Amino acid sequence: FRFKDSLAEDLRRADLVISHAGAGSCLETLEEGKPLIVVINEKLMNNHQLELAKQLHRDGHVLYCNCSTLVETLQSMDLSTLKPFPPGQPEKFALFLDKAVGFE
Repeated sequence: FRFKDSLAEDLRRADLVISHAGAGSCLETLEEGKPLIVVINEKLMNNHQLELAKQLHRDGHVLYCNCSTLVETLQSMDLSTLKPFPPGQPEKFALFLDKAVGFE
């Protein structure tokens, strides 16, 4: 997509999402409970997308590849091995922040 205000409806209808490894794109897809293949852009500074993709892969939530291995990944993927992404717990962060700034 060149530009869309929201991909929420597209994500809800998707059976599989192939995305770059931007944190927002990954988390929005995983929170929707959709299987995700992350395609790394190796030309980005410090290759920061690879770090996120590797961790999500180690945790069992995504498959990842680069552009040259995408077809191979699609042909060999086993989406049944992916684990659901746990829901966020913003209240834990709020409690931590309250303690850090002395509100408790």
